Amino acid sequence: MEIHTDVVIAGCGVAGLYSALKLPADRQIVIITKSDARSSDSFLAQGGICVLRDEEDYDSYFEDTLRAGHYENRKESVDIMIRESRSVICDLVEYGVRFEQENGEFVYTREGAHSRPRILFHEDITGEEITSSLLKRVRERPNITLYEYTTMTDIIEEDGVCRGIVAEKTPDTCAGDGVLESKAQGNMAGEERIRCEIYAEDTILATGGIGGRYQHSTNYPHLTGDAIDIAKNHGIRLEHLDYVQIHPTTLYSDKPGRRFLISESVRGEGAVLYNEKKERFVDELLPRDVVTKAIHEQMEEEGTKHVWLSMAPIPTEKIRKHFPHIYEHCLEEGYDVTKECIPVVPAQHYFMGGIWVDSDSHTSMEGLYAVGETSCNGVHGANRLASNSLLESLVFSGRAAADIVRRSKGC
Repeated sequence: MEIHTDVVIAGCGVAGLYSALKLPADRQIVIITKSDARSSDSFLAQGGICVLRDEEDYDSYFEDTLRAGHYENRKESVDIMIRESRSVICDLVEYGVRFEQENGEFVYTREGAHSRPRILFHEDITGEEITSSLLKRVRERPNITLYEYTTMTDIIEEDGVCRGIVAEKTPDTCAGDGVLESKAQGNMAGEERIRCEIYAEDTILATGGIGGRYQHSTNYPHLTGDAIDIAKNHGIRLEHLDYVQIHPTTLYSDKPGRRFLISESVRGEGAVLYNEKKERFVDELLPRDVVTKAIHEQMEEEGTKHVWLSMAPIPTEKIRKHFPHIYEHCLEEGYDVTKECIPVVPAQHYFMGGIWVDSDSHTSMEGLYAVGETSCNGVHGANRLASNSLLESLVFSGRAAADIVRRSKGC
């Protein structure tokens, strides 16, 4: 089976969706996703999205990002992300994203390693609010076709130029109204798969992270770094594959499967970490890798499987308003965060390395772009600053779309 289009995008998290929306309406666009459209890690982001509040905030925001990244960041990329943050937020609001406001003004929160509050949020499901809004807009565009339960298996390379992707999809799917309808179960064991070659002038890889390769991760298990393996097989430049972030606080459980994240914004609002003796042992607002190391050392010293997180310093009303889903999930697991500590443990969370890209998200192969967690544009350095991931994905996916338009005009 062959499909011919102008642009093909593998992945439908915020990076894939935003790049599609930023392309002109006269471009035919195909998006594929390995699972259903809502099963991307973008939907799971809790804390929020950073934004440059004003010019006085620039130096401290820049320094916070570099300090968290151990000064291994690509400074040009950091500058681009910060400078373009406000325009991205304006786009999101136009697309229907509802950030917390008071008296018509944005409310900003703070997370670990930030020197001041600069994070916009929607309750404790900011990622879901942003991604669902983008997905809704994508489904409204007649020039965009979305194929669910369709897995990229390779790229099409001709004379060193990317000409599209090879994918496999379930046999009973059919395109209609710009969206591919697919069975709820997707690729069931033993199910026949149909090979599909999707030819395009430009290809964008937005397949997410690598959490599916880890036993304990906050990521969806089907996110296994497919684009990284494909890029390696084609000699495409990769960078910093060992830069993997472990989030300090996920709810401890003996159950298998994805770990439930306890957002860093909880600590930003005052929550504290305790050891088995209910003693504090670390500054909770230090960068994630530092807090993670302190937790591991405490667990090893005490011979425990977790440490404790107390939300007692946060007013009950604020917990229920700002963190309603964390509150409800913990209740379901038997913990009332307004009355008791909860057990937390570090788990794999984010991939700072990936496919090397330039400041316009172009890879080392002509006709091929990479955006979001799949890519490595150097913003995060060796360790990501909290709530920079959504912003970085949006800024640089927008730049990929802009570069595609410029190149098509011969600029």
